[in-house]
Amino acid sequence: MQAANADQAEIDKFEADAHQWWNPDGPYAPLHAINPLRCRYVLEQTGGLAGKTVLDVGCGGGLLTEAMAAEQARVTGIDLATDSLAVARAHAADGQLTIDYQAISAEALAETSAGQWDVVTCMEMLEHVPDPASVVDACARLVRPGGSVFFSTINRTTRAWLLAVVAAERLLRVLPRGTHDASAFIRPAELSRWCRAAGLRVADLTGLHYNPITGAHTLGADTRVNYLCHAIKGHPE
Repeated sequence: MQAANADQAEIDKFEADAHQWWNPDGPYAPLHAINPLRCRYVLEQTGGLAGKTVLDVGCGGGLLTEAMAAEQARVTGIDLATDSLAVARAHAADGQLTIDYQAISAEALAETSAGQWDVVTCMEMLEHVPDPASVVDACARLVRPGGSVFFSTINRTTRAWLLAVVAAERLLRVLPRGTHDASAFIRPAELSRWCRAAGLRVADLTGLHYNPITGAHTLGADTRVNYLCHAIKGHPE
């Protein structure tokens, strides 16, 4: 049996604060702040999610998962952090949202359910696993031909280290210290290469920006820190 592509220490970090997933002022406050932008990006790039099957890989407590379900998508969320999944299930039930949450890795699910989803999202996860290229490949197998895969991660630049680690974790303390390992950040060229190898065509790369003075998050062309990637399965004729 293939070992799960997971770092238990990383899972434990998220499990320690699982009860705080839906606290907008807690350790996941930055995810609450960017969640509307992430969802809007997926909606704009796909032309809407109503009636589509969507898989959220590394769903955590369900922030993006619920936002996409609210757009009338049929959503499945997967994660290996069982406490986070318990929080996600309870919150969805409170909101009367029908979401299928499963404790399984993307690679394992791809073995049994390839090509089952119109859209696959994998946000803020790649930098937390030992083999991110394996997750990219699994996402490509899970989406149907012509379907969309979305990733978001952090660029491996000095600017990203200064903002995501030094500023966010050590100075401003908007993230728990140790949330990120800068050596695991991923350059857009690397992600694009993994996408091509998995049969995905990168359709868009967009930066996600944070203004520490105003506290505003915006989307734009600069991908030097956080960025989003939209890829499509299969190549144009």
